[in-house]
Amino acid sequence: MKGRPVSPFNLFQRLSQAPTNPKAEPVARTFDVAELYEGPVQLADAADAAPLALDEKLRQAYFWIVNNAIISPHYDIEYHAGPSASFNVGDTRRQLTLPSAQSYSSYVLLPLLTFATRRKCLFVGGPGRGKTASAILMGVLAGYPVREVRRAMQHGHPQMTIADLLGNPLPADLVAAQDMSQIRIAWRSWLGMRVKIIDEYNRIPTRTQSALLTVMGDNYAEVLNQVYECPESAWYLTANDDRGGGTYQVIEALRDRIDVVVQALAFNPRFLEEMLLRIEQNIRPEEVVPREIIFSEEEGDLMLQQIRAVDVPQDVRRRIEFFSSQFELMETAGAQFEYLTKDTVRLAGVDWAQAIAADSGRDRMKDLGCQTRNGLSVRNLMTLLMFAKALAWFRGNAAVALDDVRQVLPFVLNDKLQPDLDAPFFALPENAAYRSDRLSWLRWLLDSSNAEYDRLDLDRNDPVGELSAQFARGLDGVSERETRARLTRIERLVEERVKGRKLYGHLYDDLLKLKYLHQRYTNYLHWQQAR
Repeated sequence: MKGRPVSPFNLFQRLSQAPTNPKAEPVARTFDVAELYEGPVQLADAADAAPLALDEKLRQAYFWIVNNAIISPHYDIEYHAGPSASFNVGDTRRQLTLPSAQSYSSYVLLPLLTFATRRKCLFVGGPGRGKTASAILMGVLAGYPVREVRRAMQHGHPQMTIADLLGNPLPADLVAAQDMSQIRIAWRSWLGMRVKIIDEYNRIPTRTQSALLTVMGDNYAEVLNQVYECPESAWYLTANDDRGGGTYQVIEALRDRIDVVVQALAFNPRFLEEMLLRIEQNIRPEEVVPREIIFSEEEGDLMLQQIRAVDVPQDVRRRIEFFSSQFELMETAGAQFEYLTKDTVRLAGVDWAQAIAADSGRDRMKDLGCQTRNGLSVRNLMTLLMFAKALAWFRGNAAVALDDVRQVLPFVLNDKLQPDLDAPFFALPENAAYRSDRLSWLRWLLDSSNAEYDRLDLDRNDPVGELSAQFARGLDGVSERETRARLTRIERLVEERVKGRKLYGHLYDDLLKLKYLHQRYTNYLHWQQAR
C-alpha cells in the first residue's frame, strides 16, 4: 500500500529528529534538593519530552532555514576533521574544498548568531537576493507574527524624517502643553521589539541617520525631550550597495555600530525546483516557521548568558592579541612614542600617500600592517570575541577554538579594517583577487599572522607575557627589593628588544606594555618609600 504524499506545508514544517551535532558536549546536570519533593523518578518518556538545549534549538533553526527557507548552498564557513578532498579549478586554479566536518553557510549562520548575541548585522547584495526575507525570519524566530514584523520594518527613503522613524508628538498636547515635559509622544511600535529591521538604511537622510545612531548605540529614542527606553535587540540592516552607493552616504559612526557584514551570494539555479514549489503551493517560508524553533524572551536571555560563559583559552587570546597588534603602527606619524599610529595621521588630516612615502624603514611586503589604512578599535575586538564565543557555543563547545576565530573574523572586520590597495602586496598578480574579495584577504591576514606567531614560538617564549602574568598576581607582599629587581628586568628586556631591530606592530605594543608595567611598579615603589 502506497503511503500518502507529504503535503508541501508539512514538508516545510518538518524538523530533523536526529541531533544536529551528535558530538556536542553534554551539559552537566546539577542536583537540586527540590527534586526530592517532586514525586517518583521520571522515566524515559518524560525525559524524551524535555525541551531541547538552546544550542541544539538554534542549530535546528539553522538547518530548517538553510534547507527550507533561504536556499543557500554556499558552505563558506568550513571546518575539517582530518584530511579534506580539494580540487584546483579553472584557469586561475582556485581551490574547491569538500569539508570533512560540519560546515555552514555564512548567509544564514551569521544572522542567527546576531540573533543569539543581540548584535547588529548588515546584509549587502543585489536586489532580490533574500536580504529582507532573511531579516523577517529573524523576527519570526523571536516570536513575533509575520504581519507585525513586516509592519514594524523601517524602509529607508530620501524623505524619511525623525518623526517617521521614531514617532510624533500628540497634536492636542502641542496646543495645550505649558512646557515640553507635558508633550506626549506616539512612539513607533518597532522601538519596543527585540528584533529591529532597517531596510535600505543607506537611503535614509543624514539627519535621520543621527537619530537612528542614538537608538542603535544607546538603546533609547528622544523626541522633544521625551525619552523612550528600548529593549536590548538584534538589529538587521540591508543595503544593495554599501561601498558608497545608496541615496545618502552613511555617517561613519553609524557604520561603526554595525557588528557583522554578510554578503548575499548569487542564487544557484540547480535549486529552482524549490522555488517552483513555493509558487505552485503559495507558500512563504516565514509564514510556516515551526513552533519548535521559535524562541521566547526568557530563552533569548538564557542563550546570551550561556554564550558569554564560553571560555576563550589563553593560547587563542594571545593569537588574537598578536594579530590585532599588526595594523596600528606608523613609525613616521609622530614624535612621541605613544603617537606612532595611523590614527594620528588620520586625525591630523595628513595626505595618506605622503605619510606612506615617509614610512620606508620596514619591509612593506612582509609587514601585514602595510596592507591597511587603519588599525582595530576596542569595539571591533569586543565584537570579534563575542561572535567567536557564539560560534563555539553554536557548535556545542565549551571553549573557543582558533578555527572559530578564523571563521568569524572576516565578517566582523569586513567593513572595519580598510585595505590600502596601493600597497605592494596587492600589486602582485597572485594577490589580485584580494582587491575585491575582502573576506578571503582578511582570513589570509589571520593565517599569515598565525604563521609568524608560530615562527617566533610565542606560546613557549613570551617574556612580556610572563611579566604580565607576574604582575596580574598582585603586589601584596612584594618587597621594595623585589620591586627594584622587577624594574631592572623590565629595563633589560626593553634594551634587548630594541637593539638592532626594526619596529613592527607587535614589538611596538610589547614595548608599550613594558612601559605600562614599569610605570605601575614605579608608582608602587614610591608608595613603599613614602610609608
